[in-house]
Amino acid sequence: MNSFFARKYVLQGIFIFIAISIIARLFYLQIIDDSYILSANNNVLRKMVVYPARGVILDRNGKILVQNEPVYDLMVTPREVVELDTSLFCQLVDIEKDDFIKKLERARSYSPYRSSIFEKQLSSKTYARLQEHLYKFRGFYVQNRTVRSYPDSIAAQFLGYIQEVNEKDIENSKGFYRPGDYIGATGVERSYEDLLRGQRGVRNVMVDALNRPKGSFMDGKYDTLAVAGEGLVSSLDKDLQQFAEKLMENKMGSVVAIEPSTGEILSLVSSPTYDPNLMVGRERGNNYMDLLNNPHKPMFIRPLQAAYPPGSVFKVVSALIAQQAGVINGDTRFNCPGGYRYGGGRAIMRCTSVCGNINLVQSIQRSCNTYYGHVYSRMIDGRGMPGYKAYDLWKTALNDFGLGVTLGVDLPGEKGGFVPDADYYTKRYRSNKWGASFTMSLSIGQGELGITPLQMANLMAIVANRGFYYRPHIIKGIGTENITKKEFTEKVHVGVDEKHFEPVIEGMSRTVNQPGGTGYMVRIPGIEMCGKTGTVQNPHGENHAVFFAFAPRENPKIAVAVFVENAGYGGTWAGPIASMMVEKYLRDTISLPQYIQDRIYNADLLPKVKKEEQKTVPQSTYIEHQSLDLESINQSYAAILNRRGNE
Repeated sequence: MNSFFARKYVLQGIFIFIAISIIARLFYLQIIDDSYILSANNNVLRKMVVYPARGVILDRNGKILVQNEPVYDLMVTPREVVELDTSLFCQLVDIEKDDFIKKLERARSYSPYRSSIFEKQLSSKTYARLQEHLYKFRGFYVQNRTVRSYPDSIAAQFLGYIQEVNEKDIENSKGFYRPGDYIGATGVERSYEDLLRGQRGVRNVMVDALNRPKGSFMDGKYDTLAVAGEGLVSSLDKDLQQFAEKLMENKMGSVVAIEPSTGEILSLVSSPTYDPNLMVGRERGNNYMDLLNNPHKPMFIRPLQAAYPPGSVFKVVSALIAQQAGVINGDTRFNCPGGYRYGGGRAIMRCTSVCGNINLVQSIQRSCNTYYGHVYSRMIDGRGMPGYKAYDLWKTALNDFGLGVTLGVDLPGEKGGFVPDADYYTKRYRSNKWGASFTMSLSIGQGELGITPLQMANLMAIVANRGFYYRPHIIKGIGTENITKKEFTEKVHVGVDEKHFEPVIEGMSRTVNQPGGTGYMVRIPGIEMCGKTGTVQNPHGENHAVFFAFAPRENPKIAVAVFVENAGYGGTWAGPIASMMVEKYLRDTISLPQYIQDRIYNADLLPKVKKEEQKTVPQSTYIEHQSLDLESINQSYAAILNRRGNE
């Protein structure tokens, strides 16, 4: 009897254990492990992400700069893949068999049950070829999306490009982005990513055993719509941008044009440039590496990131801040015997000619170095305070003009240039007992000064406005309501009275419009353009050519800065480019003599690169910042004075 009951309890225990095991297994399969339900759902139901169209970007006149075109991502669910004709598949998709194996293994390591991208961005032609055979390849399907298209292939550095998100992008987005999504990487695409990207949707599609769509699940009850990104209206003038890029072909440098009354950027050229369509499609990676390794650095955004000594055009701001400081006025005269001696006559800063006894207007017209040597000495040594304190006041005034600081343009990667502070020179000379003679090259825009082309153009906008500017910006309208960001509608005053601008503007007008002016050859009949030439000395090769201008004199419509590296004289190379830009924008015609136009169009001023120099420094480290030989004179003179002081 006892033995019977013992067996009874054992059998009951076995059945109970089996029942609990079955229940536990069912609980695991139904609640915890989603692989079976995923597999089942994938057999009959497919959740397809509906990618929104990114916002279109227009120019200021409503012409398309960036639009979208359809492409197709080939998706795969590895668990569903059965034996297939690999040769036919590879032929249709245009890949090698080894690539097929690697891609399938990568998808399987991501998840055997969840779909992932097998091949990105199939063209319409490839998709059409694949579509009629797709039923033969169980586990594969195509997902529609769009990529960027640039109909005119212009403004690559301004517009930027998009790229696939990385782990950091996904992490920073707090779950918005998923692997395989795209994000703005540079330019406007990056700055306005939150507006351009839109919102994803989801479509639930029923499929049969042959992977063929059979309509929406529950008539789309559980679908969500994609929301397209906001459109943007840029300040760019497409025709002017195309023209400027043509003028800068086979040249290194920058062109920036601004509308003074709004701060809107009309043209932004970084040369050499590249076709933005190269950054789209399946060859994007190869194209990117080719551009990155190009010795002329086409992906380096010179208008925002290159810092150059401004050269003689710096005399414009020197004249303005010196008047505001009260050390000179419009009638102040200095005698120019052909150069300015300083440091007790031990050093000389030569002028291009003997200018004689000249006033402020004439100093701008003739670009007299001697005049600005006197002005700088008064600013630093003649204000009744230690030189380093006067220098810091001078630097602060430059910063108020937006020089040596970032301007806040709505593009990523802007650099502030470089205006050294007093401590910089105190450390260099190991004493704070230094004055104008130690930094004389700064008086004519040379030495350590580094100014970006955007700052140069903004300086012209300040002069055109007689004392204020709007922060330069590239987007003038957002969405259907054409909203402008508040920070781009606020005036920024530079702290110089309006009256001080008139003699400077008169000098700039004479520079271009009167015989003897350094820019007389690029005058525009019927338009009073005010400009300033500059030739920035470069100890490593040909000088850099610079020209700043605005026009017309009254109610200015355009301010422009042109910087051509290694070109020579500003009036010879940068001046004609600026002149043609101004007339093109104001009249849509060009009146410069044809031989000057031909010289600009046909010139090849790109530095010749030797084969061993093909591998160059990384893009991010390339900053153009040259100095005059005059700086070495300053340093030698400073060393003599320091040595005598120590003795």
